[in-house]
Amino acid sequence: MQRENTFWRIVFLALPLSVFAVLVIWPLASSFFYSFTNWNGFSSDYDFVGFRNFAKIYTDKLFLNAIINTAVWMVAAIVLPTLLGLGLALLIDSHVPGGQVFKSIFYLPICLSAVVVGQIWIWIYQPDWGLLNTAIGFVTGEPLNYAWLAKPNTALGSVIVAWSWQQTGLSMVIYLAGLTAIPEDLLEACDLEGASAWQRIRFVVVPLLTPATVVVIALSVINSLKGFDILFIMTGGGPFNSSDTLAMHMYNESFKKYLTGYGSAISVVLFLIAITVIGIYFRQLKKVDEIYG
Repeated sequence: MQRENTFWRIVFLALPLSVFAVLVIWPLASSFFYSFTNWNGFSSDYDFVGFRNFAKIYTDKLFLNAIINTAVWMVAAIVLPTLLGLGLALLIDSHVPGGQVFKSIFYLPICLSAVVVGQIWIWIYQPDWGLLNTAIGFVTGEPLNYAWLAKPNTALGSVIVAWSWQQTGLSMVIYLAGLTAIPEDLLEACDLEGASAWQRIRFVVVPLLTPATVVVIALSVINSLKGFDILFIMTGGGPFNSSDTLAMHMYNESFKKYLTGYGSAISVVLFLIAITVIGIYFRQLKKVDEIYG
């Protein structure tokens, strides 16, 4: 009986594991392999160049620019969705009228693909008739035709706003789940002690939401490292590489300049960064489980 169960487990796992191996493991291994070559992505001829591609990274000014933009992107992807999600969760949890309706509305963007979100915000940022310029012009009384996505000093920030708009709903739902786990008698004790609403949030609610915060931050970091589609749709890394992240830089080197070997080296660096972040996440999660478990 046990052998039969083992056989059927292997049968049912064979297909998904095969798909995972073909779509994930094989491309990952190929990236590591081609990172040591000068392959152009098309020709069957290539030479092994050792660590030359990785050495080039240290002298590539565009790579340094992409690292800085990725750091800015990650910090913003952590801070904005976390704070906005927490604020919305506290507001909805305070039994504001229509809270369930607002929760559905705020969560809706996460159900959309990044491509759709990017296109929506392209329309919002449109210089001539976009919602943002129209709203600012209505408030100031003067027409505004600012090209938010075409200016180097606002392109990355504009995409970050669009990204945060999509990701905030997920953070809100996670914090709402965390708020339901806080004992009501503890909050009532705060009221009896005369604590203000701000003191209750700062000294009681926020510390007890630490497990939820760890999850929110981890998901924000991991999702930001994978963030490519919305940048590709909205700016393509431009203008003048002002919104170029590691993922975009890897794409441009591999599929626009046909330096696939060098692009693979960039992907390896991005993979190592992601693995490091995930490792730190699991380490912190273990500490949180020990404290709150």
